[in-house]
Amino acid sequence: MAIDRRREAAGGGPGRQPSPAEENGSLPPGDAAASAPLGGRAGPGGGGGEIQPLPAPHPAAGGPHPGCSSATAAPSLLLLDYDGSVLPFLGGLGGGYQKTLVLLTWIPALFIGFSQFSDSFLLDQPNFWCRGAGKGAELAGVTATGRWDAGDLANWTSPPTTPFSTASWEAAGNLSNGSGGDGGDTPPLPSPPDKGDNASNCDCHAWDYGIRTGLVQNVVSKWDLVCDNAWKVHIAKFSLLVGLIFGYLITGCIADWVGRRPVLLFSIIFILIFGLTVALSVNVTMFSTLRFFEGFCLAGIILTLYALRIELCPPGKRFMITMVASFVAMAGQFLMPGLAALCRDWKVLQALIICPFLLMLLYWSVFPESLRWLMATQQFEAAKKLILHFTQKNCMNPESDIKGVMPELEKELSRRPKKVCIVKVVGTRNLWKNIVVLCVNSLTGYGIHHCFARSMMGHEVKVPLLENFYADYYTVASIALASCLAMCLVVRLLGRRGGLLLFMILTALASLLQLGLLNLIGKYSQHPDSELQLKLAVGMSDSVKDKFSITFSIVGMFASHAVGSLSVFFCAEITPTVIRCGGLGLVLASAGFGMLTAPIIDLHNQKGYFLHHIIFACCTLICIICILLLPESRNQNLPENISNGEHYTRQPLLPHKKGEQPLLLTNAELKDYSGLHDAATAGDGLPENATANGMKSM
Repeated sequence: MAIDRRREAAGGGPGRQPSPAEENGSLPPGDAAASAPLGGRAGPGGGGGEIQPLPAPHPAAGGPHPGCSSATAAPSLLLLDYDGSVLPFLGGLGGGYQKTLVLLTWIPALFIGFSQFSDSFLLDQPNFWCRGAGKGAELAGVTATGRWDAGDLANWTSPPTTPFSTASWEAAGNLSNGSGGDGGDTPPLPSPPDKGDNASNCDCHAWDYGIRTGLVQNVVSKWDLVCDNAWKVHIAKFSLLVGLIFGYLITGCIADWVGRRPVLLFSIIFILIFGLTVALSVNVTMFSTLRFFEGFCLAGIILTLYALRIELCPPGKRFMITMVASFVAMAGQFLMPGLAALCRDWKVLQALIICPFLLMLLYWSVFPESLRWLMATQQFEAAKKLILHFTQKNCMNPESDIKGVMPELEKELSRRPKKVCIVKVVGTRNLWKNIVVLCVNSLTGYGIHHCFARSMMGHEVKVPLLENFYADYYTVASIALASCLAMCLVVRLLGRRGGLLLFMILTALASLLQLGLLNLIGKYSQHPDSELQLKLAVGMSDSVKDKFSITFSIVGMFASHAVGSLSVFFCAEITPTVIRCGGLGLVLASAGFGMLTAPIIDLHNQKGYFLHHIIFACCTLICIICILLLPESRNQNLPENISNGEHYTRQPLLPHKKGEQPLLLTNAELKDYSGLHDAATAGDGLPENATANGMKSM
């Protein structure tokens, strides 16, 4: 058949079975044969299926490789195969200098954790009452202000809270309980602040505050951001997130063009300037503006450290090293309440959060540019100096260069650098789809997390443990920690794509069951048809619904946190080195947009909250289908250029059985259709009922 003849032409006999790499679509057979003499091999712990550079064009082909934009030939495959040749030459992660650099990417994660969760303490909305009325008097701010602050802690910033209107307060109670009915012995929800005599408390000219976060004074109590000024708190929280979003998008593009190291160092310098100036703010407008720029610079630090960490590691170590950094950031989250209790004042706390970044100024003389990025962008002169620096730090013998990396590098020193912007991804066939899918996953994971957190915190009145700020805070932090621990196990067993699919299915189930099952229980409890159903309805409305709702909320927060984190890591692996920071910036910015929905809804007094949850629940179903289109990147080499990224195509979720013939053609069979025209003209050599693709059905 024509298919067998094309397989023979690709380099195999009639009975040849495709290798795992070919089934994955990562390396065509002909390309594998061309690159085999150059010593390319799979990363540690991986078999076939790695991403290899495309071969150089044959001299008789007349012209450069299709993936090259310059008039010269493509550089040596040995230099483009970083994981297969350059990294083993430097000792992989076994070199002492590489281990030091990885450690230097972990340490700032603690400072980043402090900054990400600072809003929960600086902008926590305390209980307040008219000055002189005494603390025992009716509180003007006792309602949702003490309830929702921990709702989105795992999303790096706590959600803004605002006193509900009467209608929205009752609607939130109905949503969290599944129905509008309460049990007889259950304490009712507190009255909203604009009901009864609480409205008159906003006529005061001065207030006293009961701050729950361990501080004597925070931003809200400093400038009396209550009653008519409460919306300014949401704008202050809004500004940090918007700064992060713009920072991810802009610094990502810059890091792909000028390098990771300059962006990291300039971000450190400016976060020191803006962060320390925040502590000197004279009004809330100045505070919000400076927090925007602080978030912008923080995004540059987060993004460049993430990319540097990925690019330093061999294939088998990338996920482990990334997760260690996540655990260090969580340590900052767990230590933050103690830091706030130690400082007592918000200005001291802000200064103490920013000052540790002073230590990172030493990175100018300690931390080098990413060698992988230098090689991928063909900056071979700077790459040669850095390789010599690595060998000197690791006390390596230059004669250990078995594959001849340095001689090949000497031949390419005159080559001009070739840098790429993220906008080039628009012209690709597969790469842009992968990035868009991960952006939607990240947006959905971080966006729906707030819905689950809000639903869980809506049961504080009926669960006394959740009435305490620290119980709220550490509950959310513990769920995030458990999520990361589970993610380590699941990704090890199922891979990146399988793990992401599992967590997304859990998120969708938790969301749909919470929206559908609980409302169904509430519907039947409100309309009993018999005395027995009436008795059952009373019990279920108080116990079963609350337990189910809290359980689904915990499962949803657990799974959605894993979805968001794994989407970011997945993008870092499948995006080529030349545009890795730009791709990471898109996915992290999508995560920021997901988090941004929380303060926007809170700013509008919870209007649209139910629709918010419905939309994200629908997105989870779409994401489940789209995840199947992603490739698997476990134990595979990182793609270095756009061509490598294009060959990162999907493979079957379950591997083929031994001896089973795949139903789809491999890339080698699909890349050239010229043989079909030849087969069509040579009809005398084929049976009458044969076609170019096989036999015609009779």
